[in-house]
Amino acid sequence: MGSLAPVPAIHAILEKALAGARLSPADALALITSQDWTSIVAAGHQRRLAMHDPGAVSYTAYRVINYTNFCDVDCSFCSFKDEIESDRGYTLDLDQIAAKTEEALALGVDHIFLQGGVNPKLPLSYYVDALRMLSGKYGVHVRGFSPIELLRLARKENLPLPELLAILKEAGLASVPGAGAEILTDRMRQILSPKKLSGADWCHVMGECHKLGLPGSSNIVFGSVETPEDVIEHLGLIRDQQDRTGGFLAFIPWVFQPQTKKFTVRHVVGWEYLRLIAVSRLFLDNIPNIEVSVLGMGKDLGELALYAGANDINSIVIEENVLRSSGLKTLGAAKKFIREAGFIPRRRTLGYEFGKYAEAETESALP
Repeated sequence: MGSLAPVPAIHAILEKALAGARLSPADALALITSQDWTSIVAAGHQRRLAMHDPGAVSYTAYRVINYTNFCDVDCSFCSFKDEIESDRGYTLDLDQIAAKTEEALALGVDHIFLQGGVNPKLPLSYYVDALRMLSGKYGVHVRGFSPIELLRLARKENLPLPELLAILKEAGLASVPGAGAEILTDRMRQILSPKKLSGADWCHVMGECHKLGLPGSSNIVFGSVETPEDVIEHLGLIRDQQDRTGGFLAFIPWVFQPQTKKFTVRHVVGWEYLRLIAVSRLFLDNIPNIEVSVLGMGKDLGELALYAGANDINSIVIEENVLRSSGLKTLGAAKKFIREAGFIPRRRTLGYEFGKYAEAETESALP
């Protein structure tokens, strides 16, 4: 992935980062194109130890509810969606959403992630009714809706985006995911999905969410035809937005999975993933948490990532229909994974709040 940067230059950059100085995009590019990955990973871990409890790793659990798979965005890498007029697609009604929520609550999971396609036929009332039911009747934390879905809904309802977000928040929306980012450069947007938001528009929507008290996550999905320059520009856009509005609680590197024949997916070597974890920790100095997705990367690489800069795993996911899961299936398995990696497990909420769950509850297992 790119040419080699001279080792002495890499060490100077790492010393700069560990001294607390902000890395430039050129610094990050030098790191992301260096094969001296062990030095980079060691620095990422050292920085993580300075920022968080060295002995602990956090985790959470939530249920994904894929409320519709109708979508008209046509991402080249996605096999989840169905055409709007297809007779194979679906949209869940409130009773179906309620049933899935009750199943989650019975398993000790009180966080719901509403994730769906961009379905122009859904009115604002659908979202409001679902949110009010989830937050009111069931009292769960609801994270949901991609930036493109929010912007399209605002335009459809002829509402300013802040007004739409205020309505959704009042109804029960508590946080937002970094969905639909993938790679935010103009070049990669054209390859991945020309109908999706530009990088600037994606950041604008996330910023408006942050301003209204709707924090959430950010991410990158790599492992296709992106260049090192694409990766660093993406990280720069995320960091700049965080400087402006400060609502990204975490950053998660993901790897593209093969879903469609029309999208190129390359093999990502394990140390390349670990290097990006470390570079994310060092470059994104204003985002507190770096998550490793055991869901996507598997247990072995996930364990190593906890020594590369990551301080959190986000892998207890009930009913994930978009990605093939390599993750942990139970709360007990998550705790065991973290302990075997050499850390104390700490269960958190989606808002990175600790202390909500009694130790006895964290021992419960999802079947």
